[in-house]
Amino acid sequence: MPRPTPTLDRHGATACLSDTAAATPATATTPAARATLASSAAPTTSAAPATPATSAARRPRRWLLMGVFALGAALAGSLAAASELRPFQVSYVWVWHGATVALSSLELTHRQDDIWAYTSSTGPRGIGRLYPMRPHLQSIMRIGAQGVQPLHFVATGSGRRHDAHVDFDWDAGRITGTYEGAKVDMPTQAGVQDDLSVQIALLVQLLAGKTPDKALEINKDAVREYVYRREGEQTLDTALGSIDTIVYAIHHPGSPRTTRFWCAPSKNFIPMQAQQKRIDSVEWTMRIESLTIQ
Repeated sequence: MPRPTPTLDRHGATACLSDTAAATPATATTPAARATLASSAAPTTSAAPATPATSAARRPRRWLLMGVFALGAALAGSLAAASELRPFQVSYVWVWHGATVALSSLELTHRQDDIWAYTSSTGPRGIGRLYPMRPHLQSIMRIGAQGVQPLHFVATGSGRRHDAHVDFDWDAGRITGTYEGAKVDMPTQAGVQDDLSVQIALLVQLLAGKTPDKALEINKDAVREYVYRREGEQTLDTALGSIDTIVYAIHHPGSPRTTRFWCAPSKNFIPMQAQQKRIDSVEWTMRIESLTIQ
């Protein structure tokens, strides 16, 4: 599901939410919730046409890949889905105008109790090597009766102006930090997600047998709403073989862009493909390369 860190580039890898996705709460101080990401990104020296690698660093940071997402599950549904959620590693190739330009790797790990970590790393391939972005994202989240609650989100590797370090303190009811140069200090909202946790929220909903209708995601110093819809079923020929999928579309009202995810029920609803269109023109496609479910 990729900030389409397909979370695949900084904005897409398991699912990509885009117009084109913290330290623990005050009562928790575990190292897991204080995880940080290191990155090294060379400065951009000249203007160039946008590719998934560059636009991902701007605003397709979601999953992608998402990547996938959703909110407001009933208590029983959230508990059932959380019990079915399993750690996984998945990779996607990014295709732009018929050429492979990047590879995104995402991993969901279960740390302890109700704490999970979701990490996305994207590197260039082919002509994508002309661009310096090497997006790295990580979300530490809590998954339980309350659904998916992000605790700490970090994004690096796409240039300092695209970095993000955001804490979600659910006990104090505040979201603080910095996001792409903007200072963040606002109240929490039920169901609000970061670029990566939004993808896992979608998976949790689908595993619970629910079709999400919307997603709320932090966007600099504001919260943006996306609308989901189920578009039908399709069998895809993938690197993993022929796989039956359900197609979901996500769209921000007023935006000319729509991102679609081909989620596979037989693979815990992990997306086999993600694609973004601007009206009728395909901007990028993410295709699954490998998948391991524990």
